[in-house]
Amino acid sequence: MANISITQIFFFTIISILIFSTPSTANAGILSHPFKKVYAFGDAETDTGNTRSSTGPTIFRFVSNHPYGRTFFGHPTNRYCDGRLVIDFVAEALSLPYLPPYRNKKADKSHGVNFAVAGSTSLAHSFFVSNNLTLDISPVSLQTQLSWFDEFLESEKCKSSTAMLECKPEYIDDALFWVGEMGANDYAYSFRSSVSTKTIQELATTNVIDFLQALLNKGAKYILVQGLHPTGCLTLSMAMAPSDDRDNMGCVASVNNKIYNHNTMLLAKLNDLRKKFPQAVIVYADYWNAFHHVFANSSEYGFNEKFKACCGSNGEPYNFDVLFACGSPPSTACDNPSKYINWDGGHLTEAMYKVLADLFIKGSYCDPAFSQLLSKKMQSG
Repeated sequence: MANISITQIFFFTIISILIFSTPSTANAGILSHPFKKVYAFGDAETDTGNTRSSTGPTIFRFVSNHPYGRTFFGHPTNRYCDGRLVIDFVAEALSLPYLPPYRNKKADKSHGVNFAVAGSTSLAHSFFVSNNLTLDISPVSLQTQLSWFDEFLESEKCKSSTAMLECKPEYIDDALFWVGEMGANDYAYSFRSSVSTKTIQELATTNVIDFLQALLNKGAKYILVQGLHPTGCLTLSMAMAPSDDRDNMGCVASVNNKIYNHNTMLLAKLNDLRKKFPQAVIVYADYWNAFHHVFANSSEYGFNEKFKACCGSNGEPYNFDVLFACGSPPSTACDNPSKYINWDGGHLTEAMYKVLADLFIKGSYCDPAFSQLLSKKMQSG
């Protein structure tokens, strides 16, 4: 290992101080541009606007004045939230602009691109077609997002192997690859089908690992992978499951058991991948335990509604009706989303995403720690 200079030690110290003491705001990052770019992948939890297409979910086409985006942006941004997502807070912390969606061809993509799409799956769309599971689902998968990334590189003149070598320092070496949660939709689309949970777990986690390996083979050095959060705690799950199907969090046990086992399998495969690519820093963001921590200490974080949706219809107990989702008549939105964990029944509030982002960036819910990722980046220059 190369000797570390006094200057580098100074910078590492500054990183640690800032991570654990500086609030996440758009104008105060943890370090001035430790990464020049961020590439994001995932589903609705990470999607900053790719949903806006003829093939995406229709929730944003119900009415023109729906309340999505109102908390921070003041208008809809095609995010499934009242404001910012985890990836937005990550961009702020890294002193970078919010990531533009890949499908916005006019956006400035010089600081990164977001390829995540709401409804996206880990498994290829053909899997669901072959199993007759094609009820109003997005055809976008991780494979699709990988092909979009390839298209993006080609559009930046990085098509040939020779050109890629020239592009790599700018487009790969200084980039953080953020892989948001992937797999939750695979379970949702196969619900009550003949496809076993075990099959979904094995195939979905393998596809995530294959996707990561493809990024690593392109030269990616810094990758963060989110696990799945307890989707049995979403309003949608609570409203649809029988009342006797509950775990120690009060959430839907049958759903959370699947998610927990998924994360366990994913982490084991991730450890194997780390051995194959020791030169890369592969961080696991423990979404499950971070979420569990906030849920168990909800009042300390200012939340007084753990299960009820802020935006929805039909009042008690969950303010949720699958036929009248947030944004559609006769739904309404609560006055203070920051008191709620659930935004629209299927996605979380900006307040919850901010807490989770802080736990990932400043807290102890990343392995290795996010600060270690930054230190490795500083060492490499």
